[in-house]
Amino acid sequence: MGSLSLWHILLVALVVVVVFGSKRLPDTARSLGKSMRILKSEASAMKTDKTPAGTDGTAPGTAPRTIEPAPGDTAAARPVDEPKGTTQG
Repeated sequence: MGSLSLWHILLVALVVVVVFGSKRLPDTARSLGKSMRILKSEASAMKTDKTPAGTDGTAPGTAPRTIEPAPGDTAAARPVDEPKGTTQG
């Protein structure tokens, strides 16, 4: 009862053809194959990558990351810290 029989496989194949359509099925299978190849190559690249990490967790020789301002961002648009104790309440 727990194993897949030929009828189960045929039913799944029929549902796939109905959902994707017979014209899109080859393209879908092709893109799935490309995705699997990319995943396999990236996984093997991660296994072979033996770069030692720096003291701060980054690779040695990398520049520190800087955050670039958004286009149109000005210093006047940023929130300013209010001095403490000047408000009366």
